[in-house]
Formats: sequence, structure tokens, C-alpha cells
Amino acid sequence: MEKTLRDVVAQRPFPDFAAWWPMGTDFLSFMSRAIVAEWLALPGNSGSLQPVTAHATDYLQVVFGREAAPNLVENFVGRLWQTAVPQSGEFDALSYAFFRAAFEQIAAHPNHYLEPVARERRLFTKRVGRRFFAQLHDHLGLDLPPALDTPAQFSQLQANIAKVGAFLQTQGYLRDHFAFTFNVNLTHAGQTIAQRDNTFLAALAQGTGYALYEMGYPVILPSAVYLFHTIGEAQHHSSRTIEELFDRVGYEARETDDFDPIGYPSDRVVELWEIKKL
Repeated sequence: MEKTLRDVVAQRPFPDFAAWWPMGTDFLSFMSRAIVAEWLALPGNSGSLQPVTAHATDYLQVVFGREAAPNLVENFVGRLWQTAVPQSGEFDALSYAFFRAAFEQIAAHPNHYLEPVARERRLFTKRVGRRFFAQLHDHLGLDLPPALDTPAQFSQLQANIAKVGAFLQTQGYLRDHFAFTFNVNLTHAGQTIAQRDNTFLAALAQGTGYALYEMGYPVILPSAVYLFHTIGEAQHHSSRTIEELFDRVGYEARETDDFDPIGYPSDRVVELWEIKKL
């Protein structure tokens, strides 16, 4: 039996996210352009905001016990920040609403796609990440290396990732912590991984390098959990952003699906990443 939003919220509440914090208008504007464009481009989409508004209204009531602000969805689409800038809980609801509507749209029109519905939903998240990163690249003046063949290129990559992380934190997507580290010492899927910064390039040359991505209170943690446990796919905004960064350098990078971050603080989301040459 498929779980409803109310079912999953009852099982997995996030009380630490009930106190909202400010979001930056640069982040919101870039995300609005990325999400709305890809949502509108879905086959069979009439462009009606009604299903998105319904999802956002329901989410805010069920998850946070609050009424939606007037024209919340319309203001996000139009990037109208003059009167009210969405705060963390409102962006969480907006992200949930657009992605839920998109995932439902994909399921309603399977004949328009080449891949199975589950794969097409993930590809939607990648396309949003690609659009978001393109704006971020220009905004931050990122200077990506052409490859990862030398220590200098690796340092250049790390500097660019750090710029992305600083943006995500100062803009409120991450409330208090960002770390993307290539120092990995753990056991995963029966394999011991012992990698340092200075051994990453050697590991990459042999086939697979690793990284750990630590996020302190990512704003969409509640909605990502609720989307995953009701539909089977989540947004992964910052992960898809960094995934696109690696893609532009010529590497496939993404979080593993079965990493158990036991031993890390409960206020952090931790992902184990695998990185390979395209």
C-alpha cells in the first residue's frame, strides 16, 4: 500500500526544521529558473500551477502546521521577492510541490519517455541541477579544470567546490555546515576505503575515487525524505549541482544509494560519493 504524506510525516517528523531561517534571493532566483523551466518542459504539462499550489498548501499544513502565504507559488515562479522572500520551510514546501507535480506528470505520460518512470524521475533531478549549476557557474565566476590529471587540477577542483559550498551556506540552503572531503576512511558494502587527499588521484586513475559530502541542516531534508518514502525519488538539489560540476570536468560523480552514515552527528546528512572518469 502506497504511503501518504501524512503517514510518512507521522513516522518521520523533523522538529528541528519547524523554526524557519532566511533564504537568499540569488539561490531562490536560480532555483526558480531551473525548477520551473524543467517542470514546464515535461510532456503533457499544461502549465497550470493548480497541482503545485495544492501540494504546497497540503505540505505546509501537514508538515509545519501553517497556512501557505498568499501567492507563494506564483511569487516563486515570477521571482517576486519585493514583498516576501520565502524562508526555509516555504522553500522546502515549494521544492516538494514542484517535484511531486513533476514526478506525477512523468508517471502519467510514460509513453513520452525512453526510460522507465523511476529513471526518468532521476533524470529530471539531473536536468534541474544542470540548469541551476549553469547560473551558479556564471554568478560565482567558477574556473573549472579541464581534467583531474595533476595535483594542481585537483586543487583547482577543490577550490571550486568550496565556492559552491560557501554559496549554499550563506544563501541558507545549508544552515550551518558544508564539507566535501576526499579524506575517506570507512567500510562500505564490505569494502574498506582508505583514501586521503594525496591518494585521490591515484585511486581515480585506477578506476574509482571517493568523497564524503557532509551537509548541516539542508533545507529540503524533510521534503526529500517525504518524497523518497512516498514516490521513491528525491530532489537532491546540492548533490545534483556538484554532480554537474564533476560532469563538466569529465567525471561521473554521484552519491551511493546504500551508504549508512552511522557515527556521524544527527544534525548532518552525509553521503558517500563514487567518482569515475566518463
